[in-house]
Amino acid sequence: MPEKQNHHDLQPSNSQQLEKAGLAFLVGFTTLLCFQLLGEVSVRLINIPVPGPVIGLIMLLVCLFVRQKRGAPELGSVISASSTLLTHLSLLFVPASVGVITHLQTLSEQWQPIAVSLLAASIVTLTVTAFSLKCFIFMMKKKLPE
Repeated sequence: MPEKQNHHDLQPSNSQQLEKAGLAFLVGFTTLLCFQLLGEVSVRLINIPVPGPVIGLIMLLVCLFVRQKRGAPELGSVISASSTLLTHLSLLFVPASVGVITHLQTLSEQWQPIAVSLLAASIVTLTVTAFSLKCFIFMMKKKLPE
């Protein structure tokens, strides 16, 4: 007579779950870094004045759209890595804060051009964000059946 399996044997242990989550994070983080590298290489080859990580994120976005159109499963590892990184986003501002404190003298001498550029960049960002949102809402209304 075969032995009955306990339902505890079918569920992964906590260490197995942690190992799986850790592996998903590493795969996702590696994917993000590879796209950043692709962006950096592309910027250097094409010689355009755009940061490499921005181009890499655009490439990742295109890749995710193509995967979705083909019906491929989500990249759960990228979601895992990006979610984890976003929870620790405030730590990424520490080097910028140290830089501001280090260059406080320069900032006090050049505060007017810095203030104008920050104001202009904020206005441009808000305008582009509002326009993008309007376009996305229009596209979503167009896709939804009435």
